[in-house]
Amino acid sequence: QVQLVESGGGLVQTGGSLRLSCAVSGTTFSINSMAWYRQAPGKQRELVATIRANRSTDYADAVKGRFTISRDNVKSTVSLQMTSLKPEDTAVYYCNLRRFWTGDLYWGQGTQVTVSS
Repeated sequence: QVQLVESGGGLVQTGGSLRLSCAVSGTTFSINSMAWYRQAPGKQRELVATIRANRSTDYADAVKGRFTISRDNVKSTVSLQMTSLKPEDTAVYYCNLRRFWTGDLYWGQGTQVTVSS
């Protein structure tokens, strides 16, 4: 079955950086779109960044210029490099896979990112 396992969250000060990674198994990684979402306490889950099979990317306005999504099709991983972090970036970050043939969505367990002011 498809599994997504995130790592790399933690506590960082304002202006700091973190790199999140998501390891994927159980599917042909290279043909699927991948994304990172986040959910802050009391808020809805929101899309942060997307990277498609052709490596084109999209970002939420709130993170443009600060976050970079990338993928390694050999290692079946997707990463999110986060810089210039702000307290409002504090959330649980989820890795997401949209399966190419079916459109089914799969989620990781989430990793906490906390940015202190």
